[in-house]
Amino acid sequence: MVHDKKGPSVLGGALLVTGSCVGAGMLGLPIMTGLVGFFPSLILFTVACGFMTLTALLLVEVQEEFDHPVNLSTMCGFSLGKVGRFLCWITYLFLFYALLVAYTALSGHHTSVLLEYLFALKMPEWVGSLFFVSLFGCVVYRGTRPVDLLNRFFMVFKIVAYIGLVVLGAYYVDTSLYKRVSWPYLLPAIPIMIIAFGFHNMVPSLVKHYQNDRKKVILSIVLGSAITLGINLIWQVIALGTIPIEGAGGLMDSYVKGVDAAQAMQSVLSAPSISLFSNGLAFFAIMTSFLAQSLSLVHFLQDATKTKGESDRENPQLTILALVPPLIIAVLGPNLFFNALNFAGGICAMLLFGILPVLMCWVKRYRRNHQTGYMVFGGKKLLLSLMTFALFVMGYQLFVMMGITSSV
Repeated sequence: MVHDKKGPSVLGGALLVTGSCVGAGMLGLPIMTGLVGFFPSLILFTVACGFMTLTALLLVEVQEEFDHPVNLSTMCGFSLGKVGRFLCWITYLFLFYALLVAYTALSGHHTSVLLEYLFALKMPEWVGSLFFVSLFGCVVYRGTRPVDLLNRFFMVFKIVAYIGLVVLGAYYVDTSLYKRVSWPYLLPAIPIMIIAFGFHNMVPSLVKHYQNDRKKVILSIVLGSAITLGINLIWQVIALGTIPIEGAGGLMDSYVKGVDAAQAMQSVLSAPSISLFSNGLAFFAIMTSFLAQSLSLVHFLQDATKTKGESDRENPQLTILALVPPLIIAVLGPNLFFNALNFAGGICAMLLFGILPVLMCWVKRYRRNHQTGYMVFGGKKLLLSLMTFALFVMGYQLFVMMGITSSV
């Protein structure tokens, strides 16, 4: 295939990767990772970024089995048969719902705060969640174009709020807070970090975007992961330098109450400017993530049920099916933010973006003996190492869910 020498830039694809990673999940990162300590969390971030980048590159390798971009479900069906395809499908469904439960649970507080700030209107947090889902659910129902336009528009506000919070928060940083280390909290921090680098559903889109230019696809994945790592590390420096471990609004108190880092910073610092930017970052991060995941779930359900939407909008029944169950769960359990993210990262993402890519690559290389073209370095040792890590994290999260071990 002849490519346009100019073509799409690597930076553009990298920003697509970063955009799919940096969302509402980043609000919980400092709370979970801060419990283990600042410097251990930096190591964990690097490990999580490396793991997820490598498994994404495995998908690029598996993608070479096809002459056109295909989604993860098709890859699993081709490599692992009907069982693999079904496992992929059902795990994706749980992942979408778990993320929407997390975002909806967090939306109540920040929506209530925003409405009180703008209109002096006080409301319970569950009403805030209902208002949030009803308002932006209507946008999702209107279809891809309104969601895309609104997402782009509010992405600007999210970036401004992030920069403002980092710049202002730097003034309040207490470096003595970086000294604490508590290794027992190491494992509980891993699942939410995995979610922070989850962009694997973008791989087929990148292949299509670059018209099968493998070099650009790989560079965009590596660069996008690096940018995401940088953004998260800067956020980590500010949040863990301002939020203490103990006390009201501290890391432990915030985890128990299901409070995100933006709320914790606001509680600890009590500065109007910090409150403005922290609430802004939280609201816009939740909203952009909610819109993207909700629309993806509606399309996923349409594909699964072979149902089409209306000419200019989505199927109303499937839109309700996508949004109402997470809303009910979030209202009944408003502190489920961290539990939902841990399930999404420790179970769903580990299976989808860790175990399945390794299995598919193993089948490609060592069952079908397709070892030409692009291959991720490391051979069997790397694949076995990635599989061991994924199974370990997934097993740990299952033990937590069964009550065999404690998360914190």
